[in-house]
Amino acid sequence: MVQTRTRIMNQLQAVALNEGLRCKKRLWRAHGREQLESFRLAPWASRRWRDLLELLDRLNPTIAELSQAIDQEVEKCPEAQRLMTHPGVGPLTALAFVLIIGDADRFHCGKQVASYLGLVPLEDSSGNRRRLGHITKQGSSMLRFLLVEAAQVTARSLPEWRSKYLHLMMRRGRKTAKVAMARRLAVRLYWMMRKEWDYQQWMKFGSHAGQPGNRHGVQ
Repeated sequence: MVQTRTRIMNQLQAVALNEGLRCKKRLWRAHGREQLESFRLAPWASRRWRDLLELLDRLNPTIAELSQAIDQEVEKCPEAQRLMTHPGVGPLTALAFVLIIGDADRFHCGKQVASYLGLVPLEDSSGNRRRLGHITKQGSSMLRFLLVEAAQVTARSLPEWRSKYLHLMMRRGRKTAKVAMARRLAVRLYWMMRKEWDYQQWMKFGSHAGQPGNRHGVQ
């Protein structure tokens, strides 16, 4: 529903731009809505524009209701609450990660989690030649989408992540960089979940999590 709403809002923004109105986020405030409704368009364009506004009005209350239900479920889930302490991770991403991953101990390492979520590249190897392709896209497409979105917020929040993202984007392109950061976030959330750590504990101990001979991630 959020993806659908985003597409609708993008189309309405395009209508506004065509009419010379540049409001960005202000378009969704009361004054911006009044300006949208004041447009005088050609008959079919006007019908499409009004249909989009009607769809938006129907989606917003439903999304708000479901978001409230998610918040209530998160309050009952300590694992999701711990994951939410990580910058960029909201209630939906945290709860989806907990429910889809399930028992974290069934995975031996972060690479298995990334593979389970379809965030690792396909490999086509022959002889001494090793070629990596697109990601496998197995597992939950919804969780992959949420991790990509959350990782972008994390990259805007943490200088280290922003630097890594920009470096990857320059070398491999924007799409590959987004997937790589989502994979990095998935592995980190897995270790936080498995060790029962919040973000502060991860920052204190987490750089060594999962290394052989260092069971608790402490130097």
